[in-house]
Amino acid sequence: MQNPAKVRGIFSSIAARYDLANHLLSGGLDFLWRARAVRMVDKWHPHSVLDLATGSGDLALAMQKAMTQAHIIGADFCLPMLQIAARKKLSPLVVADGTNLPFADNSFDAVTVAFGLRNMESWPGALREISRVLRPGGHLLLLDFSMPRPPLDAAYRLYLHRILPRFAGLLTGHRAGYEYLGESIEAFPSGKAMLDLLGSADFSAPHAHPLAAGIVSIYTAEKPSIP
Repeated sequence: MQNPAKVRGIFSSIAARYDLANHLLSGGLDFLWRARAVRMVDKWHPHSVLDLATGSGDLALAMQKAMTQAHIIGADFCLPMLQIAARKKLSPLVVADGTNLPFADNSFDAVTVAFGLRNMESWPGALREISRVLRPGGHLLLLDFSMPRPPLDAAYRLYLHRILPRFAGLLTGHRAGYEYLGESIEAFPSGKAMLDLLGSADFSAPHAHPLAAGIVSIYTAEKPSIP
């Protein structure tokens, strides 16, 4: 659960170097994580996809390239991030808050959220909105950071709170934004806690797919079909 004004300010301040920082800090693994997510979404054969919290648009662009049958809309509440996506020729783009989406009920076959649910004001509220705009039988894919199990968790916390903010601060000039990143990752539900959260939002068949020793996870779930 986050303060929207604070989060919007953080992402506005790092938008210009957001992609560079992501690629360097992940060692290029972010390309592999997105590719895995795209393959999973493609298996659902969706005709319409909402990429929520699209940011600079990398996941939406990867889906557009691989899934030519699908109409993909990118949405984000941070205009400077959408401007980066627009420069990459991603279209259509919509300025939208994940907890109050400007789309009709049952509008999409799939919704994807990459590294975005964690930054929203209300995780349950955003999941309810996602369920509302999904068609019955539609699919949700979440890609986000998660906490690895011991003994890796101690080393990962050291990286999150000591190393990452310093390095990212040098890259972007905004160390505070990456101090927030570490805090938000630790506070965000992962593993079973995320599956429970999806279940409490009435999604069915929630499943976790840990990647990179659990540093990142993909979660999938479905909106139940109408009986």
